[in-house]
Amino acid sequence: EVITFSEADYEGVRLPHDDPVVVTLLVELFTMKRILIDSGRSADILYKHAFDQLRIPAGRLKPVKTPLVGFAGDTIHPLGSISLSVVAGAAPCQTQVEMT
Repeated sequence: EVITFSEADYEGVRLPHDDPVVVTLLVELFTMKRILIDSGRSADILYKHAFDQLRIPAGRLKPVKTPLVGFAGDTIHPLGSISLSVVAGAAPCQTQVEMT
């Protein structure tokens, strides 16, 4: 399903802009709010606090050897990688995908 924006969505936005988009999605049957979408990044990051709240066993994490460079320039070693079911939208206009 293609996500589009109309002129009404630009109300109050000064153009041109490069603002991030923040959405709410259903992740593993939990509503997760304030998800930052930044198309300039190459990694989908789920912070440990959010992971813990999903109550997913840590054993589902797959090892990751590649460190990430944090937003402040520091090196971060991920706890692992996991594929999660993500639902966007509401019926009848919704889509479900597996995201890593």
